[in-house]
Amino acid sequence: MAELTHFDAEGRAVMVDVSAKAETARTATARGAVLMRPETLVLIRTGQAKKGDVLGVARLAGIMAAKRTADLIPLCHPLPISAVTVDLTPSARGVEIEATVRTTGRTGVEMEALTAASVAALTVYDMCKAVDRGMRIEGLRVVHKSGGKSGDFSQE
Repeated sequence: MAELTHFDAEGRAVMVDVSAKAETARTATARGAVLMRPETLVLIRTGQAKKGDVLGVARLAGIMAAKRTADLIPLCHPLPISAVTVDLTPSARGVEIEATVRTTGRTGVEMEALTAASVAALTVYDMCKAVDRGMRIEGLRVVHKSGGKSGDFSQE
């Protein structure tokens, strides 16, 4: 079993030293969903939410969040992000979210993808909470990662 990397020999939290790692192309994709009442989804699909274009605003919020991940997660490295995509798709149960982040660097972008998906979900909630306080954010997870020494990882 792998060891936790964010602690030194005395158990103190540390930022991992990645200076000796090779720069490689890295990609990560995270998914999650905002579950809601059908009536709330109708407002989103028809553009009738009082706060405006829910999916468009949430997409931008997710992109902005990916770029700020190192400001939010204490031991996360600031990375030169090459690309961020955030897709929000209405489904029968709510809004499905998929965020993909790419970089060329010494460490992966899983945290950036998770942050993008999380903030997109939070934005959907914020924009619709006036009509549906019972919404739930569920299933946030990394579904794919590539690049780096540990190689590829995929799950659904």
